[in-house]
Amino acid sequence: MEEAKARRAAEALFNEHKTGVPFKTLDAGSGLVSIADAYDIQDRYVALLRASEGETIGYKVGLTSKTMQVFCGIDHPIGGVVLARREHASGAGVRRGDYGRLGLEFEIAVRIKSDMPASVATSAAVAPHIDGVCAAVEVVDDRAADYSALDVRSLVADNSWNAGVVLSKFAANWPDLEAVSGKATKDGTPIGEGFGRDVLGHPFNSVAWLNAHLASRGGGLRKGQIVMTGSVMKTVFPIEPAGYRFELAGVGAVEVNVT
Repeated sequence: MEEAKARRAAEALFNEHKTGVPFKTLDAGSGLVSIADAYDIQDRYVALLRASEGETIGYKVGLTSKTMQVFCGIDHPIGGVVLARREHASGAGVRRGDYGRLGLEFEIAVRIKSDMPASVATSAAVAPHIDGVCAAVEVVDDRAADYSALDVRSLVADNSWNAGVVLSKFAANWPDLEAVSGKATKDGTPIGEGFGRDVLGHPFNSVAWLNAHLASRGGGLRKGQIVMTGSVMKTVFPIEPAGYRFELAGVGAVEVNVT
């Protein structure tokens, strides 16, 4: 994508967030035609965020389950960047008023043990490069998007809506992640559940997809980075103060307090 157009589109996104503009499809004049264009804009938008949000500490993969793909009308995963000041420990509080529309996604996160070669393309090949697994909640801001007319390219350009992550402690040993169950509650009442297999068949498949995506753009996963592998259930949009908990069997639990 033409550098000047990518930069202008990124600056427009940055200003929309600052002024509270609802999510909208980037107009034809932005030059956004392909998914590759969308990641070009995302790169420049994230660069603008770094001044206040810190450096890249990892990535999110979205739309990894059939449930979420159907919800958003999209048939493939997408990626986004997680920045340092957007990482929070279990028990963190988030304010609905700080977002256009706050969403919570309940996930399995992993920590990268060693730099991942571009050739890594399967869950089995990913496994030796992982040194920790945890229960996680992704904080997303869809800015009150209209899902009936969602443009995936504009979504990707907007850093795939990542607004933060909340993590439990990483476990050095974990059960079979294909079969592992995750259960979410709101103030102790069950609100949803899913399994590791709901994330592209296995959460490590999500990591492999992300590594291939990054390699196609000259990058790759690096030691110490975290990967949010994708939600095991449909996004929850809090409309009132509440405490949310996501428990990943045999791994741990993460809590988020919404005000």
